[in-house]
Amino acid sequence: MVMKPLMTIQYAATFLAAFCLVPVLAVAQPIPTGVPATPAAAAGIPFTAIGDKPAILYDGPSVRANKLFVLSRNHPFEMLVRLDKWTKVRDSEGMIGWVENASLGDKKFVQVVAAVAEVRASAAAGAAVTFEAQRGVVLEVLMPTVNGWLHVRHRDGQDGFIRSSQVWGG
Repeated sequence: MVMKPLMTIQYAATFLAAFCLVPVLAVAQPIPTGVPATPAAAAGIPFTAIGDKPAILYDGPSVRANKLFVLSRNHPFEMLVRLDKWTKVRDSEGMIGWVENASLGDKKFVQVVAAVAEVRASAAAGAAVTFEAQRGVVLEVLMPTVNGWLHVRHRDGQDGFIRSSQVWGG
């Protein structure tokens, strides 16, 4: 009977040590930042997005970890840690989890965080409104931020310019 609790403590200590080493191992590997597309990205915060197919968000870097959510395609994330096959990510709401690197795409996307964001015909406050995007809408980034404006495209094909302060990611 004494051995069972001792083995449980040893197992817990081993698990804790292994879990604590994951961030240390990941720090040595550079995270590609690409071209900054938002103020956060310009400040050195790298972003990524899910590819063209939905993906699963796990609570650890393993397919045996608990599944948290099914992520929609093109959903943007902030990259926290990148390993060989996994990336630890945070979404616009602060949810943290792990996705397989094979699930990540190579295009840049942003998510509208304003209640309603006006997408304009040109990068000017007085330009005609092309369309409005509600909070949570995901837009593809066509060009990096210029003077606080992003050139974006909706999945329906409409494009225009949106203030970078009204979106997250990219």
